[in-house]
Amino acid sequence: MPAAEKPPARAAKPAARASKQAPAPAANVKAATRKPQPTVNALAAAAFPGEPIGRLVDYYRQMQLIRRFEERTAEMYQRAKIGGYCHLNLGEEATVVGLMDAMQPRDYLFTTYREHGYAIARGIEPGRVMAELFGRTTGVSKGWGGSMHLYDVETRLLGGYAIVGGQIPPATGAALAIAYRGPGGPETEAVVCQLGDATTNIGAWHESLNLAAIWKLPIVFVIVNNQLGMGTPVDKASGEPDLYKRGAAFRMPGVRVDGNDVVACRDAMTEALRMAREDRQPSILEAVSWRLRGHSVVDPATYRSKEEVQRIHDLDPLAAYRKRLLDAGVLDVDTAARIDGEIEVEVNRCIEFADESPHPSPDQLFAHAYATPVANAPHELPGDPIMSSLSLAL
Repeated sequence: MPAAEKPPARAAKPAARASKQAPAPAANVKAATRKPQPTVNALAAAAFPGEPIGRLVDYYRQMQLIRRFEERTAEMYQRAKIGGYCHLNLGEEATVVGLMDAMQPRDYLFTTYREHGYAIARGIEPGRVMAELFGRTTGVSKGWGGSMHLYDVETRLLGGYAIVGGQIPPATGAALAIAYRGPGGPETEAVVCQLGDATTNIGAWHESLNLAAIWKLPIVFVIVNNQLGMGTPVDKASGEPDLYKRGAAFRMPGVRVDGNDVVACRDAMTEALRMAREDRQPSILEAVSWRLRGHSVVDPATYRSKEEVQRIHDLDPLAAYRKRLLDAGVLDVDTAARIDGEIEVEVNRCIEFADESPHPSPDQLFAHAYATPVANAPHELPGDPIMSSLSLAL
């Protein structure tokens, strides 16, 4: 297989850092005044109760990968390697990684057009994601979808949707299909429907919630509230700005979680999915986070003041999580730097893979338009004689 047809391998995950004892107290300190020094494991246990160190480090790795992937995506857009609309997960990495870690491989995911990070955290090879952004045949949608239409049956990512709220009815329909199969239980499938804050104002949202409640569908509606519907603050566009309460009219429970806390997001999603599977109880999960840049890569975000921009950057979830890991002894500076370097190499390889992958050929212009052959489907290519098909038929 040519190199361009196979995505680059993911960098190997580092082994969990071995715990080590804190330095012994100086010999001239009296025994009576000595205070026990916490070990690295004790510090980690206090900061992250019950969390395996390896998992915590892997969260950092995933968040860093999404961050660098999205930063380089913005760069590739500026270099005209990527066209069309492009929306980034910058600032939402903790939300993305926490939510996706709670899902099982058997679960289905429907997302908005801001879905690059979700695809990567769901397990899609980052090189294939970048290739799709480049419009190449090795991309997850064979170059047909681009940034807003990532799709992968194997990981059950059933689409990024460019139309606001377009994913909600299909996701509800998928949950209905699952409900038809049986009464549910711990091993059954569930659906996660991710949406933005402004989407809670459209009709399809209310209609779908009503049907999910009536039919007791195994679905979790995840609102990623980044405070702005494009450039409009939530409290200026919603009579009920506490978006997790939006299901009250349908007796649907909802919770709000700190979207900058990867563990909190994971735990909230885990419980929501448990209710969906075992209780056939649909619910709303609102994760509050802040996107670090504009609505899309071409949005200068002039609706934010300098003070607001600084406040948001001070809340950067990646920097905050890195500091927590360092303070708890889960990571040291050298290990964190090594991970960062590995991620840099991996993202560079993704770009190289995408750049070396072929463009779709013109004869594939009408491929994949229909799942099965359709009578009278268009097939003339640009530049073909108008009567070419007729003359061939004669």
